[in-house]
Amino acid sequence: MRLRCMGFALPVGLLAAFCVTVPSWGVSCTTESQMTQAERAVFEQAARSLGAHIQAGDVAAVKAGTVTSVAAHFEPLAGTIEQAAPDIKQAALTVEALYSLKATDLKAGEGNAEFFCAVPGSSLVVTVTVPELPPGNYALAILRATGVAHPQQISMILQEEPTGSGHWKLAGLYVRPLTAAGHDGVWYWKQARVFEQKKQNWNAYFYYHTAEFLLNPVDFVSSPNLQKLQKEMAGVKPADLPGKNPLMVQAGGQSLAVTGLRTDTFQGGLDLVVNYHAKGVSGPVETRTQIVELMKALLAKHPELREGFHGLWVYASNGTGAPFAIELPMNQIQ
Repeated sequence: MRLRCMGFALPVGLLAAFCVTVPSWGVSCTTESQMTQAERAVFEQAARSLGAHIQAGDVAAVKAGTVTSVAAHFEPLAGTIEQAAPDIKQAALTVEALYSLKATDLKAGEGNAEFFCAVPGSSLVVTVTVPELPPGNYALAILRATGVAHPQQISMILQEEPTGSGHWKLAGLYVRPLTAAGHDGVWYWKQARVFEQKKQNWNAYFYYHTAEFLLNPVDFVSSPNLQKLQKEMAGVKPADLPGKNPLMVQAGGQSLAVTGLRTDTFQGGLDLVVNYHAKGVSGPVETRTQIVELMKALLAKHPELREGFHGLWVYASNGTGAPFAIELPMNQIQ
């Protein structure tokens, strides 16, 4: 799914997906509750200062507070700031979570660095998995920007540069929405379960997927709750979703290859977004006709989608140029 996902992949590879890892030695994690007041204050000050510059859209100030290796390739991060700033300009910033990640003894090229962040007095363990992490001291700071129409969660990787200096700079930035179409991740999780009980697995799967996206601030962090959600999502995953192979749909007398499905928001509602390979059309009028036929065919095959979504966004691609796209609400697809 897409929604409002903005991120920056570091040259050192600080953007990771969930994966099976071999634990690395020489790393440790300290949670916020285990830190001294002085330690928390240092991380909070660095995160709030950078957060204020991001709110203001002050790209130059953020770049000045960024580690050298990332500042040398700053364009993607600048784009993230410019996209996020209008939504959070008037927001209240709060620090949601802090994790100190010590990796000074990590050997270069050792593989994935896996930090197990245990919460004192609880069985909860948050896992942070970073591949090809260079030796050093890092921190993960998760902020929330709320009190605005489109609240966001801002995750920062901070790096002590140089190591041992006490100077913390930005090494990675990831911005995700906290809500979609006015609802948070817990709401989508509950609705997914309702759809599952009604045997509407297509609706359930995409609502679980939306919940996962909204509840997980970054893809390289895992927790028992997220694993529970992912297990529920896997249990309803339709067998014919496009992935390695496209989903073939008969529409308008043709077999059309659907290459991707995700969710997004449009005019206050949650839409199902469809990407497919257009064929046999040469202009916008013919393409629009084919798109509408594809919409009808999908809804005929999966009528439950009318209940779960505001409408359909369909992107038609012929492999050259920008895709042609239209969105129609469900009541206009007949």
